[in-house]
Amino acid sequence: MTAIAPTLQAFFTERLIKQRDASPQTIASYRDTLRLLLNFVHDTTGRQPSQLDWAELDEPVIAAFLQHLEHQRHNNARTRNLRLTAIRSLFRYAALRHPEHAAVFQRVLSIPPARFDRRTVTFLTGPECQALIDAPDLDRWEGRRDRAMLLLTIHAGLRVSELTAINCGDLTLGTGAHVRVTGKGRKDRAVPLTLPAKGVLAVWITERGGDLTDPLFSTRTGRRLSRDAVASRLHVHVTAAAQHCETLRGKRVHPHVLRHSCAMSLLQAGVDSTVIALWLGHADTSSTQPYIHADMTIKERALALLTPPDARPGRYTPSDDVLRFLDELG
Repeated sequence: MTAIAPTLQAFFTERLIKQRDASPQTIASYRDTLRLLLNFVHDTTGRQPSQLDWAELDEPVIAAFLQHLEHQRHNNARTRNLRLTAIRSLFRYAALRHPEHAAVFQRVLSIPPARFDRRTVTFLTGPECQALIDAPDLDRWEGRRDRAMLLLTIHAGLRVSELTAINCGDLTLGTGAHVRVTGKGRKDRAVPLTLPAKGVLAVWITERGGDLTDPLFSTRTGRRLSRDAVASRLHVHVTAAAQHCETLRGKRVHPHVLRHSCAMSLLQAGVDSTVIALWLGHADTSSTQPYIHADMTIKERALALLTPPDARPGRYTPSDDVLRFLDELG
């Protein structure tokens, strides 16, 4: 066994878990990246992971792996860059333990992230959101669950990981109704509930029952919903809602679009961007800028403030009272 195996193990057990106290999501993401990398090297060279040395993971190999992600696995630039971040983290750690391979590590760390176009965020309008919320069949248990789930996601602007992690005990109804969620970086925040969300969730949690540590939204057997399950249920309801809301037809709606829709509704209501950042759990207000760029109503209001090109410069000054009187006689 070469030096890669013990260093790889120490990277997870010592660096990520003990020293950085990384979240389970981060550990899972890094694990999946390195698993893909080692499988790629095995498929292209025939070398088992336990036989590899650091010199065999040089810059050309890593670059070929990144190309494989984009062209064979059809990953977008964001996903490709996320995988590169995990690889860089491992190589920075390995550089401390194996200085004899410093040149190899430096070449890998010099690989730049891929540039990508920043597309305008997709969001649902008020009527589209309402059509989606009304789509579930309330005669079925799953329909009542899904209606509460969609309403909470749209009104609170939750990430799908935050939504699936909510327990019954995280919901507070009555005065100061809110839901407690844990976002990126394990940052906790309390999101206030709107009156419609409060009413629907009060009915749902009564029907749901369960202990405080049970998932708020679960399968009939009590298991926590997965990300794929949420996306699947959303697709079903978007298809149903599109039958009554024409603007939903052909619109690609994934769970994060509901979060965008919450941000846009807050922005259009005149809520300050710093408050929106707190509401959504953003690290800083720069993350709210894409919503401002996507909101045409803000741009239209700005356009209305512009001076027409044929307007004469200067400020309007009312005429003398006597001269005005004489002008009005004509």
